[in-house]
Amino acid sequence: MRITNLHATPVAVPFRADEVWAFGRRRGMISVLLEVETDEGVVGIGEAAAYPAADIVLAVLRGLEPLVVGEDPFAIERLVRRIDLVGTWHHVRASSPAIAAVEMACWDIVGKACGQPLVNLFGGRFRDEVEGFYYVAAGTPDAVAADAALATKHGFGTCYLKVGSDNPHTDTARVEALRDGAGSDAKLRIDANEAWSPGEAVRMIRSLERFDLELVEQPVSGRCLDEMAYVRGRVGVPLLANEASWTRHDQLAVIRAGAADVLSADNQMDGGLLNLKRSAGIAEAAGLTVVKHSLGELGVALAAATHLIAATPNFRHANQAYGALLADDVTVGFGGGLAGYRNGHIPVPGGPGLGVTLDSERIERYAELFRTDCAAFAFGDPAALSASHALPKR
Repeated sequence: MRITNLHATPVAVPFRADEVWAFGRRRGMISVLLEVETDEGVVGIGEAAAYPAADIVLAVLRGLEPLVVGEDPFAIERLVRRIDLVGTWHHVRASSPAIAAVEMACWDIVGKACGQPLVNLFGGRFRDEVEGFYYVAAGTPDAVAADAALATKHGFGTCYLKVGSDNPHTDTARVEALRDGAGSDAKLRIDANEAWSPGEAVRMIRSLERFDLELVEQPVSGRCLDEMAYVRGRVGVPLLANEASWTRHDQLAVIRAGAADVLSADNQMDGGLLNLKRSAGIAEAAGLTVVKHSLGELGVALAAATHLIAATPNFRHANQAYGALLADDVTVGFGGGLAGYRNGHIPVPGGPGLGVTLDSERIERYAELFRTDCAAFAFGDPAALSASHALPKR
């Protein structure tokens, strides 16, 4: 079997509420859907987050074509090394989502050709479903509390909230509302996206500890592991590395620095599902658990990650996904929206390969939305772009 063609389709799918973080917002997400065609008629599907932008993902995919077309989709290790080394793409992290989409589609081809779901190819089921957290949109305290209550109603055990506001009292009010809305049994995770200085991080985390936080994600810069280790040694809430932990090489550095209690890993930021499995192995060897990070994903990428997480023991926390924010999806029978969850968990698809089917009608609808209004779905917003920001905020 040989790869004959790569066909990419960028789509823009709305959120039901804006995603807001320390330095911007977006009203929906853009993904690039990839179909990898073969000479035997088997078509694999993959997905790349539009990170840092859809144009970059599409340009990388065009650049990968000479390295991929004509190759054996079963020889995934060889194919990725060819991309990394012959193509020299391992030097540019912005290329990772596109590479990950190619690798994902190849795994889909292998699973379809073998008649096996990917979970069986990655080691077999350790669990039958994968826990996801509920992404609470950052709004007024009343809105946060209502959204957290909705999370509990839908059976989610973990709520996730962005912090790092310009005013620390805003963060405190929102976290208090999150606890009130979610109830005493829910796990609460907050993410500052590097917005705090070490001193401010210690002050804020100590202040928020009374709300019984599960994890604090990337409170300080991911570029200075000494700062993370400093904060970790002075607070009582476990720290989750994210921006510090994009790749396996970064994760090793975090471990050596003693900078985090939990590692975030992302196949799209590190070029593939195999690398996500390796990240989990590195964390396990260090005695740490791992959390799946998401740049935003529809049902295709969500299904791929679900297969791998289900086959990997040390994904012990709720993983990041966008089901609570997405207004729709592009797959049939397996969705990235709330309908795809069962009591806060995502069942592992049972069909061969990824086990999902694309919905051509919805793809065309959201491809048209990308063509006509893609700028509205990009990272950033006019208010953020007109301000002068520095890192950290405080």
